[in-house]
Amino acid sequence: MLESGAVGRATITVCGGDLATVLNQTPEDGFPAVLATARMLGLMELAASRAMRGALGAGELSVGVSLDVGHGAATPIGVQVTAQAKFIGRDGKLFLFEVSASDAGGEIGRGTHRRAIVAAERLLQGARRRNASA
Repeated sequence: MLESGAVGRATITVCGGDLATVLNQTPEDGFPAVLATARMLGLMELAASRAMRGALGAGELSVGVSLDVGHGAATPIGVQVTAQAKFIGRDGKLFLFEVSASDAGGEIGRGTHRRAIVAAERLLQGARRRNASA
């Protein structure tokens, strides 16, 4: 299904919408004008999903199940960030990846990520049912 060592990548140039400041709801929240951890994690997920493309059948997609990542360095606006995900094996039905992100200054984050393959329509139906009474 997926060859060991398969790699996916995703790159962005940090812009205003990628900054941690978008999380501020009040001036006191104090998030800085650097790449948001949440945005870095999303880029890592995108890289892993790209690595899994060849393993998907018709009507299937991959979804993130867990992330265990450290974000150790800040990246300012205008700098390019690249995330890489390397498939390292299976954990039951889950696909396990080593993920990392770097900018011009070096590595900014690293960790592990698990993904699952699901039927797209079944996932959407389940989400609608779960929230029908909300």
